[in-house]
Amino acid sequence: MKTKTTRELALIAMGAALIAVCSWIAVPTAIPFTLQTFAVCLVTALFGLKTGLAAVALYLLLGAVGLPVFSGFKGGIGALLGTTGGYLVGFLFTALIVGLAVDRLGRKLPVLIVSMVLGILLCYTFGTAWFVLVYTRSSGPVGVGTALGWGVLPYLLPDAVKIALASLLTGRLYPILNKG
Repeated sequence: MKTKTTRELALIAMGAALIAVCSWIAVPTAIPFTLQTFAVCLVTALFGLKTGLAAVALYLLLGAVGLPVFSGFKGGIGALLGTTGGYLVGFLFTALIVGLAVDRLGRKLPVLIVSMVLGILLCYTFGTAWFVLVYTRSSGPVGVGTALGWGVLPYLLPDAVKIALASLLTGRLYPILNKG
């Protein structure tokens, strides 16, 4: 097993910290508009699959053990097991798709945009399925259409803007990050 270099460990920590800070920047709604998805896409596009996925996993682990890294300064296993926890866990799928794409296809703008769109769609899918399951168990039945209306549709346009911004920033920051 290959050990992580000091640089990789530092990138993982910085990536998790960026995702946490971006989770605190929020427009409050039932499921807050945050910059988490932006940070997950950016971190993974910049760092690649292994380091980006590790940063997202560290972020989720920090939240699971109770550090207030999730939106609204929440933390704890309850946040992950609650109705919106599936969207948080779904960040792993986003990181997986974006990381695989940049590692295999490079960081050209079309690759970044398509991989981020697919990654966010997978996050939406997992998050919505989780939401329906948890909400039904705790509050009563809810239809998939209703869940999509609450947890996905309001976020399509903001997430499109975040994807565009993360893609453009990746193109600008990647050459700087990998100098030397």
